[in-house]
Amino acid sequence: MSDQKIKVVVVGASGYTGQELLRLLIMHPLVDLVAVTSRTEKDRLLTDVFPRFAGAPSVKDLRFSDPDVDALAATGAEFAFLALPHGVASEFAVPLLEKGFRIVDLSADFRLNCPDIYEEFYGSPHPAPDLLKDAVYGLVETYREEVAGAKLVASPGCYPTSILTPLIPLVKNGFIKPESINVASLSGTSGAGKKAAVPFLFVEVNESLRAYGAPKHRHLSEIEQELSIAAGSEVKISFVPHLMPVNAGIATTIFAELTGVPATIQSCLEAAYADCPFVRILGEGTFADTKNVVRTNFVDIGWVIDERTNRLIISSAEDNLGKGAGSQAIQCFNVMHQFPETTGLLNF
Repeated sequence: MSDQKIKVVVVGASGYTGQELLRLLIMHPLVDLVAVTSRTEKDRLLTDVFPRFAGAPSVKDLRFSDPDVDALAATGAEFAFLALPHGVASEFAVPLLEKGFRIVDLSADFRLNCPDIYEEFYGSPHPAPDLLKDAVYGLVETYREEVAGAKLVASPGCYPTSILTPLIPLVKNGFIKPESINVASLSGTSGAGKKAAVPFLFVEVNESLRAYGAPKHRHLSEIEQELSIAAGSEVKISFVPHLMPVNAGIATTIFAELTGVPATIQSCLEAAYADCPFVRILGEGTFADTKNVVRTNFVDIGWVIDERTNRLIISSAEDNLGKGAGSQAIQCFNVMHQFPETTGLLNF
């Protein structure tokens, strides 16, 4: 591992995900943060927009700038994080790649292998379909080697990470029936993004719990894509997300019919994640709790067996801004540079 710092830019750094990404990059020992962009915060000091970063010497004079590709290249940076909305990220990914940047994109633009599926779920033609064949899905625990050599990595969505992490090994090894999978997930309100909208006002969210986005939430597209790859055949599932009145965290409950002996669940998951420092297998009889994963890059997995129905009930938890977004993107960055995977991410 080289101890030379990598010059990094963050494009679209003023949202909740951008803020968490910046917090971690500022503390990362092998990152030199040389530019942050935001059209809405242009020319403002980073520490004025986010006073929590005041006192960090590396960013005391850093100002938000327009997202100009030539200006970003002029900084000498070689790596870019794109924390932009879907459809917008592609506008920057294409020219930044042409300038020689390596990229982790936190939007949905490069998560799907098929442009038709993208159009079906996101409502418009894919803006850069030629890049889809080159993009690597950034679930490091499944695609570590591919991520290591990639120039463009699509950081997975928050819900998909909490669902795919426990399910991929079980589906791949045939321990559950893929067609029986049903999922309910609950997310903190930061998952809705940093925008002024009535459904997300404090008085609308506080002391309230509600479902949304069913039956065809956008993240279902990448969940089914990755489960289909694991199964070797098309998989379709039911997925219902919910909004819960906390700032951050995702709690997911998965139901699936068993095909094998219950004892194989433990051995399957332990074998799949033996060398994965951010997956914590809690074991049978334990339910994952968001309070143990918020502001970390961990995903916790527990489960119970319903013998009456021969169903497996899986419980997982993660931070939607962390393992579901910013810290997972940095995990990809570490792997892409052959740094220890945990560098800058062992926050408890």
